[in-house]
Amino acid sequence: MIAIALVPAALATVVLAAHFLRAGWLPLVVVLVAVIPLLGLRRGWVPRLFQVILGLGTLEWLRTLLSLRDLRQALGQPHARMVAILGIVALITAVAAALFELPKVRSWYRGGDQRAGTAPERYDTSD
Repeated sequence: MIAIALVPAALATVVLAAHFLRAGWLPLVVVLVAVIPLLGLRRGWVPRLFQVILGLGTLEWLRTLLSLRDLRQALGQPHARMVAILGIVALITAVAAALFELPKVRSWYRGGDQRAGTAPERYDTSD
């Protein structure tokens, strides 16, 4: 279940990296590819990191959609199919970010933290 929920995040990150590779942003591509293995790290900050990355990725897809639509309209070229495709890519990226809110995924990442959400043990030294 957990792996199935994390596959969209990995794929959306790879597609986003490919988008930036095409744009020539190699340092960002390296960062995006480098963070993918963190999905296997059971720490509470990992879902938040990917939600930020994928949230910003969703905004980037929408920005790209609007700018390419405007360009194609100005050139008198068809744009409806491109808008649909990029809209779906943006939606899938947003859904990939939302999957981190599933209870099983949240508890899996919480399970990697030592006693997540509990107070530290205190030792009785009154002997």
